[in-house]
Amino acid sequence: MDKAKTGDTVSIHYTGMLESGEVFESTKERDPIEITLGNRKVIPGVEKGILGMAVGETKTFEVTPEEGFGERMQEFKTAVKREDLPDQMKPVIGQPLKVEQPDGESFVMFISDMDEDTVTLDANHPLAGQTLTFTVELMALK
Repeated sequence: MDKAKTGDTVSIHYTGMLESGEVFESTKERDPIEITLGNRKVIPGVEKGILGMAVGETKTFEVTPEEGFGERMQEFKTAVKREDLPDQMKPVIGQPLKVEQPDGESFVMFISDMDEDTVTLDANHPLAGQTLTFTVELMALK
């Protein structure tokens, strides 16, 4: 029986859970996703967990921050004055905000804290710094 290896295209169903057991994402209610192993389209820990799986196999494994969304970096946070936000904006913790750099490139930051005068923007991925658990079922292998 063939086993998944780097370069293979696989179809998987997966469920991702936080350390608390809360599900943060799952494909169970939709079509499986297709990825090519080694293309870096998913976090390294998930690719590593899929390697060696056979079609029909289900596997549960942990992904550390180093192999997931990275460690939480304090330097990725910045406080801005509320008055510098767009006039119509009503900031909410967790809200994404697209930030454009002077060179025209943009990226997404999330509101992580706020008080009367400032709003803290965080460029860390929301799952950074967390050990995650994934349950993956290999549906097809090409």
